[in-house]
Amino acid sequence: MKKYCDMTAAELEAEYLSVKAKYNELCAKGLSLDMARGKPGPDQLNVSMELLDKVTSDSDIHSRDGVDCRNYGGLDGLAELKELFADILKVPVGNVIVGGNASLNMMFDMIAQAMTHGIGAEPWMKQGTVKFLCPVPGYDRHFGICEYFGIEMINVPMTAEGPDMDLVEELIKDEAVKGMWCVPKYSNPDGIVYSDNVVRRLAAMKPAAKDFRIFWDNAYVIHPIFGECAELLSIFDEAKKAGNPDRVIMFTSTSKISFPGAGVAAMAASDNDIALIKKRMNYQTIGPDKLNHLRHARMFPNIEAVHEHMKLHSAKMRPKFETVLNVLDFELKDCGVARWNKPQGGYFISLFAPNGTAKRIVGLCKEAGLTLTNAGATYPYGIDPDDSNIRIAPSFPSPAELQVATELLCTVTRLVSLEKMLNL
Repeated sequence: MKKYCDMTAAELEAEYLSVKAKYNELCAKGLSLDMARGKPGPDQLNVSMELLDKVTSDSDIHSRDGVDCRNYGGLDGLAELKELFADILKVPVGNVIVGGNASLNMMFDMIAQAMTHGIGAEPWMKQGTVKFLCPVPGYDRHFGICEYFGIEMINVPMTAEGPDMDLVEELIKDEAVKGMWCVPKYSNPDGIVYSDNVVRRLAAMKPAAKDFRIFWDNAYVIHPIFGECAELLSIFDEAKKAGNPDRVIMFTSTSKISFPGAGVAAMAASDNDIALIKKRMNYQTIGPDKLNHLRHARMFPNIEAVHEHMKLHSAKMRPKFETVLNVLDFELKDCGVARWNKPQGGYFISLFAPNGTAKRIVGLCKEAGLTLTNAGATYPYGIDPDDSNIRIAPSFPSPAELQVATELLCTVTRLVSLEKMLNL
């Protein structure tokens, strides 16, 4: 097939009629497909079912240190689980807090605390306008937190190595810039792993705001799909070397390791920030769900056990990603109307359609029975300035469903691209 840009007007019109007919056929099938959110499918959830049998009797409810996990206490989590997360995040055990089931809750809480009580300085809300740097495309829930608290968001384009650091280093000269979101490994939705150079520059930069923090959401830290797990330089260590030990607050969870609704979340930060967080926790909680901590500690006694478990997840995810990527290549590569990433891990594929077409593509897919993430969701305020990015979440449907869903998405992408070229 010729690239669409190389076709004559007559060829474009003929192609449009052919693609339009295919779209109408797909609409007539009464499809009901969903690639909107990156949640594990039932096949992935099943690989963790033995977790439920790790605490089975009243004589089996004590931690390694003899803590009765049914009772109060243990503000920052079981020792054995803190050790596991310390290995996952590559930080000292004393800098880890293990909490409830959602890292998003921890992130929200840290933003709330910074707004009302500050992080080593006056509360953000008393300092005037608060701004955050947001690598884009990025995670919609990060942006939602900022919007909820009235924090002004500034787009920072992603490169193949991570955020555009030249722009970041310019923007942090503004004292109102208090923080930055980062998904540094298998980023959402591009699947990018931050390069060593980007990590070092983030760790070493000198923001005007003395209470600037990077919110390091390492959600996919051990989530490869193809090949071995990618290496990510430790920003915790690099920040210390650069004389900025308080630079980063890290987050992760077992949401896509065990059960999303019943996993365990953790955070890590500098000595100063951990002491401050623990002090506030005394007013906030009587402790996490230690029985769930105990189950996870027994299921995953060390990081090697986690890596072995993640191979089971990869085996479920790989054919799904391969299906989507193969259809994208077959349907869109030759006509030259879109580009997409080919991630080695994580949970998403990022499709870039022609500028000004993403909303229409998502809308026409919905009319035909395919639900996608809203166009613009991967940008602050739900506004993609190019109206181009579409986040694909292959994890929940079966490979057979993904085949049909991706064929529909490609058909609509071609259709809308032709509409634009023909001024229809």
